[in-house]
Amino acid sequence: MLTALAGCTAMDVISILKKMKITPAKFEVKIEANLTEEHPKHYEKIHIIYEFTGNDLPLEKLQHAVNLSQDKYCGVSFMYKKIMEVTHEIIVKAM
Repeated sequence: MLTALAGCTAMDVISILKKMKITPAKFEVKIEANLTEEHPKHYEKIHIIYEFTGNDLPLEKLQHAVNLSQDKYCGVSFMYKKIMEVTHEIIVKAM
């Protein structure tokens, strides 16, 4: 489940950034999730961390690409948001 979400949103973000002519040197998507203790065990909250590395990366465009993925394009995220809390953050690291 978590791998599907990471792959879906990562492909969206990179595709959107490519159209904006923005190419980070490195891009990673990390997923943190809270699993319930009771059975059947399931995820109750997912947090996505988008980590961009590069110089002169415009934060507002990175945010726009991530928001488009989360709100419009990523079907996996869309489905998960119907059943649990899905949050995200963006981290930008200079080279």
